[in-house]
Amino acid sequence: MWALPAQVRILPSTFFSFLFFSFPITILCASIPIPQRTATLLVMVLVSTMNNNNSYGKVQVRQSSLLIFTLKQQCKTISQIQQVHAQAITNDHLSSFHSTLILTQILHSFTSLLSSLPLQPNTHHYATRYFTSIFSRIENPSTFCYNTIIRAHTLLFSPNTSFLYFLKMHRNSVPPDSHTFPFVLKACALLNSLSLGKTLHSQALKFGFLADVFVCNNLVRVYTVSGNTSDAHKVFDESCCRDVVTYNLIIDGYVKAGEMDKARVVFDEMPERDAVSWGTLLAGYAKLNQCKEAIELFDQMVSLNVKFDNVALVSVLSACAQLGELEKGKTIHDYIKKKGIHIDSYLCTGLVDLYAKCGCIEIAREIFETSWEKKMFTWNAMLVGLAMHGHGQLLFDYFSRMVEGGVRPDGVTFLALLVGCNHAGLVQEARRFFGEMEEVYGVRRELKHYGCMADLLARAGLIKEAMEMIEAMPMAGDVFVWGGLLGGCRIHGHVELAVKAAENVMEVKPEDGGVYSILANVFADAGRWDDLVNVRRRRDCAQIKKSAGCSLIQLNGMIHEFISWDDLHPQSNEIYSVLNCLQLNLKHSIASRF
Repeated sequence: MWALPAQVRILPSTFFSFLFFSFPITILCASIPIPQRTATLLVMVLVSTMNNNNSYGKVQVRQSSLLIFTLKQQCKTISQIQQVHAQAITNDHLSSFHSTLILTQILHSFTSLLSSLPLQPNTHHYATRYFTSIFSRIENPSTFCYNTIIRAHTLLFSPNTSFLYFLKMHRNSVPPDSHTFPFVLKACALLNSLSLGKTLHSQALKFGFLADVFVCNNLVRVYTVSGNTSDAHKVFDESCCRDVVTYNLIIDGYVKAGEMDKARVVFDEMPERDAVSWGTLLAGYAKLNQCKEAIELFDQMVSLNVKFDNVALVSVLSACAQLGELEKGKTIHDYIKKKGIHIDSYLCTGLVDLYAKCGCIEIAREIFETSWEKKMFTWNAMLVGLAMHGHGQLLFDYFSRMVEGGVRPDGVTFLALLVGCNHAGLVQEARRFFGEMEEVYGVRRELKHYGCMADLLARAGLIKEAMEMIEAMPMAGDVFVWGGLLGGCRIHGHVELAVKAAENVMEVKPEDGGVYSILANVFADAGRWDDLVNVRRRRDCAQIKKSAGCSLIQLNGMIHEFISWDDLHPQSNEIYSVLNCLQLNLKHSIASRF
């Protein structure tokens, strides 16, 4: 068990003299940041103690010095800090003139540990009570003390309490310094309050701290978190001292706002980039479906020997999955193996997602099974892959393994199960999973779950059940819910319900041209030609165009993209010639059967 050094309890008189004349004043003044006037006063008191030859005072000074030194240099856990605290109480150090220094160091050491040690949610309340109690016992807290307590509450995600101490600091006429504003701005970012951020901005300007890079960085973060990229860029432009963090923050703000062009401009202007700079831009491209740009950026990183983390690898794998770039994905996988990069749960998820979406479900299963770290999102990637490939029973087996392994399912898990049931036409199993979502697993049903269920029931011909489910929904249906019902109505010829579903789709998403085509087909199948003409006329009057279908195929390492009825491909004539031959052969084959 960790214990205090024996010198704290028993110090030989010969050692007193050595401590006193060697370093007690240095330790007391250097262990914690204190104002110059406090340090001067401390030296005067110590000299007075020396001149009076007060042996008890000497003992107190030396033991207090060693307590502060122990707190600063040796305490690595909260329990160790509390042992020092208990020793200070036992030896009556907290009733002497230097109690403020000891309490301040306890507060500082405790807060420093909060940022480095993971705390369980149930310990937050205890930690808050402890350091708040320490602060309350400090007479006339300094700026440093207020900064520390503000930082502590921010680290424990209590931004409102952080601001209360900031206001208390102002009421007690304790001046802020360059460290105060970064801490309180971090609390502001947690609150996502733009008005409060602007108030703090003006305060930082008033006190002359806008030249500080940490204040500037946290101001940029406050504005980007609230989505105000214009003001964030103003702070960025007006800053006289920027570092790589400043650039990364403004890039991250633009990425989250979907302004990739502006993010790229800032990225290209950076005098120095780190792994975060590259990774943030790469993740932005992948998230916003600019997959070609993501792959090109990754290739640039490799050519420049940029050291990247697993986040960048997951992002580029996601881009490959979205484009169906299987060969590129395999190249990246080979690179991971060659470099001996540890495949953690995030990277495993990216690889499983890549191979599943590119049709290699067995490779995806192999990677999944060999992974030691299977988080919830790793299971979800495997389940979604199995659902896409129509492996219904295997999907259920993996879900059972997931639950038995103690992994709690979420909304994505049940969406995969419902999609798998839909592909396999397993209505009864879908009903069971849909019912167990909230009743057994406590997972709230969302529109995407209702949409999948509506599509499944409607395709199975259970139009009435689908309609009853939609009417009983706690929220209004979206384009997927009504679109699922519309598709089923078209298959089974329910014209009136198809019209109702189509009207709801048009109301939710008026720019959707596909709904007009589906409704026109419903009328055509029912022989209602006047209604068919009216639907087409309505579509033309609204100047709505149906988005053309697009397909991709990779041949000899090259991606070929085709749009319905286009003739942009250099081999269009040969392609249409083959298609016409196939169509004629199909007609002859059908005719020969009769």
